[in-house]
Amino acid sequence: MPLVLVPTPIGNLQDITLRALEVLKGCDVVACEDTRRTLKLLNHYGIKKPLMSLHEHNEVMRLGRMREMLSEGLLVALVSDAGTPGISDPGEIVVRMAIDEGFPVDVLPGPSAAITALVMSGLGTRRFTFEGFLEGRRSFKEARLRALKDREETLVFYASPHQA
Repeated sequence: MPLVLVPTPIGNLQDITLRALEVLKGCDVVACEDTRRTLKLLNHYGIKKPLMSLHEHNEVMRLGRMREMLSEGLLVALVSDAGTPGISDPGEIVVRMAIDEGFPVDVLPGPSAAITALVMSGLGTRRFTFEGFLEGRRSFKEARLRALKDREETLVFYASPHQA
């Protein structure tokens, strides 16, 4: 598989799967949201691989390089800082490009902050909607919340610690 999305621990570095470690050890390059955080994880497990930053500010600019690496048959492991890449983290654009251009894509199972929070909340888990981060100005956020207020299923939102 040329592109493999590898979920990483949300908190404890030991919360990584054996398969994720196997892919990280066997890949040619690790595309990561923050090279410093990923290096900490790799160092913890004695893994040495070339790192390429791929975050929300450069994901579109990196598409050409990702395309080149996949065309060369390199195994690219894509990780985010914590959890599953592409879920409110970089990766969605790269995955779309890879699928559109016929490159194989694999996604490993692993941590997801939304699922962890949902189960831990004690709220209903049979039906839920993941809304991610509410985008835009306060008025847009309030309008979205008003549109959702009568929903019966559990709603899951992400909230940035940097925003009030």
